[in-house]
Amino acid sequence: MTSTADHVSTIDQLRVRDFPAQRTADGWVASGPGFHVADLRVSEDFWDADLSRVEEVLEEFEAELGALEQVLTLRWGAPDVLDLTDSLERSAMGEPVPPPLDTLCGYVPELRVWRVDGRWVGLGVGQGDRELPFQLLVAIGEEGTI
Repeated sequence: MTSTADHVSTIDQLRVRDFPAQRTADGWVASGPGFHVADLRVSEDFWDADLSRVEEVLEEFEAELGALEQVLTLRWGAPDVLDLTDSLERSAMGEPVPPPLDTLCGYVPELRVWRVDGRWVGLGVGQGDRELPFQLLVAIGEEGTI
């Protein structure tokens, strides 16, 4: 398991990384024009898991998100909370949703968002479907895109 310090280091690296001209993925980071998205931690899947195990893992991920949020709040102040429900609804109706929200809204209900040095940094916990792993992720984008 990675530590909060490891997560902060990853976030710092992504904050200064250039955005590519087209979508790319290098294993742990998906990037595109104006954004990067990286999994900080991914759980096991839950195909045969009982509900108590799913709840236990979700609590672990939410606690890890909370600890990371506290560290970043000390650094940058309190985050905004971005509810991705509107993005999901627009996507479902075939309306345009800017990246990376177009992808994130399918499995992350909300992001904690800080605006730092001309970019935004968002943290969230998501799960694509009840059998799939939980993901603690960071998304970084150009200011003004959310």
